[in-house]
Amino acid sequence: MSFERKLSWLIWVLALPLAVAGQKEQLIHFSNPSFEDIPKAGEAPNGWYDCGKADETPPDVQPGQFSVTKTPSHGNTYLGLVVRDNETWEGVAQRLSRPLERDQCYEFSMDICRSELYLSTSKLTGKEANYVTPAKLRVYGGNGYCSKLELLYETAVVTNSRWLSHTFRLHPKNGNYSFILFEAYYKTPVLFPYNGNILVDNASPIKQIVCGPEKMPEAKTSPPLAVTSKAPPTSSKKSKTETQPKKQDPPKTTAASIERKTVRKGRSYRLEKVYFDTNKYDITEESEEGLNELYLFLLNNPDVTVEIGGHTNNAMWPDSAFANQLSTNRAKAVAHWLVTKGIDSNRVQFKGYGWTKPIEPNITEEGRRKNQRVEITILNMNG
Repeated sequence: MSFERKLSWLIWVLALPLAVAGQKEQLIHFSNPSFEDIPKAGEAPNGWYDCGKADETPPDVQPGQFSVTKTPSHGNTYLGLVVRDNETWEGVAQRLSRPLERDQCYEFSMDICRSELYLSTSKLTGKEANYVTPAKLRVYGGNGYCSKLELLYETAVVTNSRWLSHTFRLHPKNGNYSFILFEAYYKTPVLFPYNGNILVDNASPIKQIVCGPEKMPEAKTSPPLAVTSKAPPTSSKKSKTETQPKKQDPPKTTAASIERKTVRKGRSYRLEKVYFDTNKYDITEESEEGLNELYLFLLNNPDVTVEIGGHTNNAMWPDSAFANQLSTNRAKAVAHWLVTKGIDSNRVQFKGYGWTKPIEPNITEEGRRKNQRVEITILNMNG
């Protein structure tokens, strides 16, 4: 990195606390953020406008419709959106309490998941179908109901069947937007349209945040690492040259040697041969061997439930939201791989920890290499 770029980064970092302190937190509130209404099929919740195709039915207020029975994450009801095999999909929109402004950055969260049952009629065959293939959620900004002037955010395909909070970061670049639109959409690129669903609940207010640099410095790709069980964390003083979380004690047992008699609830194991390309979360061919070891362990121990934990180093500091999202997507990718192999989705949970749980100091290349990892934690045994 050139001296000029280092200097610009230093100035930006030093100015950040002042910018945050001087910025008034003016929240943008949704009308009916928890999608509360009487459960019903084919009618958008109170306060939300249907943005589906004119000759198709609107979204649903769940639960209770089309065999969807999942308990809400907040309140009494939630929104159900589907994509269909005839190239149509559902969405809802509303006017915001205050516009999203061009070149400003915003953040909010919503709980999202997928129902394992969403039984309705196929538009192509006319027969009953389960709208269960994973789809993604898109967020658009516009200046009218159902206006899609700019795609502000899209999730990965939603595979989790339990509620998970998802952070949405918005950065309008083409204009100011008084309306927001949420829509379900297919996995891209779209090879063929299919039947799928997304459930949405508990939207937080939108808050304005300080925009970070467009591109963070990239960490070097790491080779596979040893998977080990970690001992309870010990305290460690922060470096005077770097702000970073407390170091955790390194693991002590490799994942490949996990034996049933040594497994304990709450114990964690590091996945030795599972790694990702820089700033990506796609499963690589090189990771298959390590994932197969985990798959065989879960297959041979059907009463064990695990959490897949994604971890990053601090190479993208100070953008903690990006680190959290990247680590979550990596953990989700591992969980999805296991589910596609036949492991019950209720036995595999996932969570991203960003750079908050390093096992080595982040001030060296070797330390950053070891901190960029995936771990499993035993959540439950014997059912």
